Amino acid sequence: MPGPCPKTPEPIAALNTARCGFLEVPENRAHPGSRTIRLAVAVIPAVSAKPAEDPVVFMAGGPGGDTFDDIPFLVDSGLNRDRALIIMAQRGNLYSQPNLACPEMDRFYAESVGLGYASPQAERLLLDSVKQCRNRLAADGIDLSAYNTTENAADFAGLRTALGIPRWNVYGYSYGSDLALTYLREHPRGIRAVAIDSVTPPQVATLPWTWSSAREGIENLLEACAAEPRCKSRYPDLRRTLTEQVRRLEAQPLTLNARPPRGGDPVKVVLDGGALLNLLVANAIPPPDVPAAIEELAHGRPERFAQARAAGSVQVVGENAHGLTESVACSEWVPGSTPSDVLKAGRRAFPGWPDTVLAQAPQLPFQHQACRVWDVPDRTSLQRVATVSAVPTLLVSGTFDTKTGASWARVAARTLSRSTSVQVPGIGHWVVPQSPCAQRVLASFLARPTAPDTGCVAGLTPKPFTIIPK
Repeated sequence: MPGPCPKTPEPIAALNTARCGFLEVPENRAHPGSRTIRLAVAVIPAVSAKPAEDPVVFMAGGPGGDTFDDIPFLVDSGLNRDRALIIMAQRGNLYSQPNLACPEMDRFYAESVGLGYASPQAERLLLDSVKQCRNRLAADGIDLSAYNTTENAADFAGLRTALGIPRWNVYGYSYGSDLALTYLREHPRGIRAVAIDSVTPPQVATLPWTWSSAREGIENLLEACAAEPRCKSRYPDLRRTLTEQVRRLEAQPLTLNARPPRGGDPVKVVLDGGALLNLLVANAIPPPDVPAAIEELAHGRPERFAQARAAGSVQVVGENAHGLTESVACSEWVPGSTPSDVLKAGRRAFPGWPDTVLAQAPQLPFQHQACRVWDVPDRTSLQRVATVSAVPTLLVSGTFDTKTGASWARVAARTLSRSTSVQVPGIGHWVVPQSPCAQRVLASFLARPTAPDTGCVAGLTPKPFTIIPK
């Protein structure tokens, strides 16, 4: 159904020429007579005067991230250069109806920078915010069990049909790669090619898995420093220094005032071992600056980490659909593992680090407890399934990705018989917008899915590391 494009906080130039509207779908396809929900859609025309007939549809990360916010990155990466680009806000996301935003959780995250990362107070306040949001959404009549990857994939199948598109291409990153692989498995008709970036294979997406990705990304960064003579000589034992700092801060957290990087009044921040690890996993400090930040921290200069922590105090309330995040995590990622499984995975990843740090899955603290509050059915038997397909697939990974470790693309590729995988050195999460080479590979793949030109990857090295004076 046609309609106006969303009014975004910052104007998005590409929406000026886009066709927008809503897709109406059942909230829960398993329940005949389920109410309908509306998903915001934009079709952004190709730049080329003679575009290809098969458009690209985009699947955003998260789950729960604002899809429309990603449009500038996609356009700058050339996604609509030769073909139309189709954007749909996933069910529950901003600009779709209902919107499963949780302002209660946004306010908690803003406040949490001044608390110990895994402190009892942080746990209590987080669980309170989860409970308030759940109760409010349920009171609005929202069926939280219907906000899952199976329904999400069916929405995209419905979109292709509604737009009358015979064949299209799919590009998804992070959770969008999990969604794209689910979509390819469940609705293979009409898919010409699939590109996935920062790969999350559905069969491995569990809480303990987050530790292997954190280790791989951090380890690759430490090894890249050791392989660069200037970095190695200035920061000779970075791995040991990092372990020492995690242990020291976990034993004696620092409390200090820091100004958020984009300005504003200073805020109180607590830097402990858990906060330090999670700032690294969140790419809160650009990879080239990480060795310098660790070295400074060891010499009593915590400013880089403190500022990165302070950035969390600035939350755009209502932008992220935490309700979709919790419904997906609690039905698909959390069941089947225990808190002790998470701790064991943490100990394997970072031997010698404090258990209080390793007990919380990176980026998903207290998730088992949150899921007891959220209370949605276990869907793992449907979702934790490898996608077997002969549709041409491109898998793009960054070696410094601490959220979806680069080696996991190999797991996904095993059952994708016509797949091409590339690893881009020195890039973290969501590779294409950060790498001109990855943009060229993706463009070449969309032009010739069975024979993309990956030549530019061979000569790539990470950006030089920041060297601070002694």
